[in-house]
Amino acid sequence: MKHFLPSTTLALLVGLTVLPMSASSFAANSWDNLQPDRDEVIASLNVVELLKRHHYSKPPLDDKRSEIIYQSYLKLLDPARSYFLASDIAEFDKWRFQFDDFLKSGDLAPGFTIYKRYLDRIKSRLDFALAQLNKGVDKIDLNTQETLLVDRKDAPWAKNEAELDDLWRKRVKDEVLRLKIAGKDPAKIQETLTKRYKNQLARLGQTRSEDVFQAYLNTFAMSYDPHTNYLSPDSAENFDINMSLSLEGIGAVLQSDNDNVKIVRLVPAGPAAKTKQVATADKIIGVAQGDKEMVDVIGWRLDEVVKLIRGPKGSVVRLEIVPASNAPSDQTTKIVSITREAVKLEEQAAKKSILHLNQDGKDYKLGVIEIPAFYLDFKAYRAGDPEYKSTTRDVKKLLTELQSEKVDGVVIDLRNNGGGSLQEATELTSLFIDKGPTVLVRNADGKVDVLEDENSGAFYKGPMALLVNRLSASASEIFAGAMQDYHRALIIGGQTFGKGTVQTIQPLNHGELKLTLAKFYRVSGQSTQHQGVLPDIGYPSIIDTKEIGESALPEAMTYDTIKPAIKPAVDPFKPFLAQLQSRHDVRSAKDAEFVFIEEKLALAKKLMSEKTVSLNEAERRKQHADIESQQLAMENVRRKAKGEEPLKELKKEDEDALPSDDDKTKPEDDAYLAETGRILLDYLGLSGSVAKK
Repeated sequence: MKHFLPSTTLALLVGLTVLPMSASSFAANSWDNLQPDRDEVIASLNVVELLKRHHYSKPPLDDKRSEIIYQSYLKLLDPARSYFLASDIAEFDKWRFQFDDFLKSGDLAPGFTIYKRYLDRIKSRLDFALAQLNKGVDKIDLNTQETLLVDRKDAPWAKNEAELDDLWRKRVKDEVLRLKIAGKDPAKIQETLTKRYKNQLARLGQTRSEDVFQAYLNTFAMSYDPHTNYLSPDSAENFDINMSLSLEGIGAVLQSDNDNVKIVRLVPAGPAAKTKQVATADKIIGVAQGDKEMVDVIGWRLDEVVKLIRGPKGSVVRLEIVPASNAPSDQTTKIVSITREAVKLEEQAAKKSILHLNQDGKDYKLGVIEIPAFYLDFKAYRAGDPEYKSTTRDVKKLLTELQSEKVDGVVIDLRNNGGGSLQEATELTSLFIDKGPTVLVRNADGKVDVLEDENSGAFYKGPMALLVNRLSASASEIFAGAMQDYHRALIIGGQTFGKGTVQTIQPLNHGELKLTLAKFYRVSGQSTQHQGVLPDIGYPSIIDTKEIGESALPEAMTYDTIKPAIKPAVDPFKPFLAQLQSRHDVRSAKDAEFVFIEEKLALAKKLMSEKTVSLNEAERRKQHADIESQQLAMENVRRKAKGEEPLKELKKEDEDALPSDDDKTKPEDDAYLAETGRILLDYLGLSGSVAKK
């Protein structure tokens, strides 16, 4: 059995970002004769049977699932409802409740028919967009009072070609306006967009039967849950599934996001993370090898972008990125150079520091242990090497050192820890509890396996807090959940990722199936699935939980509970949580970093809620100026509170610089970490632990 880190969506589920064409212009296209072959039909039948027998939930393949498959397939291909016509949908609706029957019989024709119509419509829209550009970018009137609906997930399907033409006329105008505001001149805009659309047209002609089959069968597989995926032979070879789609060379997990590729997680100590210029939810719109020309990748499939990004160790890849902090209408980009390299185990190793705090007139020392991942050198471990590297061994050593320094408590930092070894999550738990269960694994038949610590006595019995965020996932959630259930630590920070399922790989005659066959539960009987671990004291999240996390994924399995493995014990934290929260609220309201984060999040939320954008250049520039003015004001309030000189203008690197512990020279400079220490000290004071000590 293989346990996987949280992944969001499989790469090849990406619809091309392109544009559609009139029904009358359906000439013979290279994809007209695409049909599934015998191997693909057999593979589809095998997937149907495997899901029926072995998927954790075993939901029936019936009319209800047929509807899910149908709607998911349309959403995959045309999420912004910008390609298909209402007449296309009316034609496809006859199959709405028949996809279950088609799949059971190995009939893949409807899936291919829909996809080929999609390609026809894309070609139509690309032809239209190029025709608009051929009139000349300088001929596009940017002074009219028009708006474009950008949030189209619930928009009605276009009634006819004329409606699509009007939509795409506005979309081309929006693309031109974005690039113009980003500083591009008309000639460069014309060149960039023409090349983009022509490249997309060229790639349409390269569509293979395998591309259609993977998209369709993967949609079927993911209707069970987002971590159940079909992998074509090429995908199975190209993607390192065990690392949850971590890209070889730059250390990032990517996901398709409509026409773009979005970063959903950075591997701690990986090349991308080390640049400190790349953040979660940033969008990659261009890729270049070394000093070569930047390749525009808007509208590319995720697997194609991956091939460009991957490369030999030591080589340089340049990424053109639209920062997540940009307003939806802001296409301002930055170029980030990354040297490809393997992530070394020692760079992900746990490390310690001392947090010095003065509270109520007294000086305190808190030990901080940062754990970027749950790692284990399996090769050395299996070879019997007594010095094998592991999270638990390293943390045990660091705890010994911290106790010799007479710290008043310990903060374990699990922010951005995407998980890793399940064994290490269990072993680490054993350092802090007497003995007992650490995690429960329930399989599809309802059988519950209990993993437990059988060694009596806790290695560290002192006060402890855990700092988590939205990117604390999988093994991190197992450890944090155990610490919360055994009341061994205050859990502080943000709601964790919520990935509480176990996957395995099943080879097929053609490709592979990754399917969910088990679910994790905490010793309290609560699932870590969907809900994750909820902190005792919450911090504002710099990551949009509606965009990143298990609950943001379609068809994510639900949260539930089973019989607990331990009896409820008295919670020593509960009587003090209200006071701890109150004291935290008072401090954070005066803390420049917390105020800055709250204001920046409020602004981002407001901008993301806007469903339309103006196509008037003057209005758009004014909006951008207003946003920059607000961001500059917020930044200068923070700088003034820290005794720093105010800025006259906000550079992109300043705008993107949300507080990060990686950017700090001392743990005291990390607002979240310092406040976590203060909350722990508050608890020690309220509970009398400090007095006892």
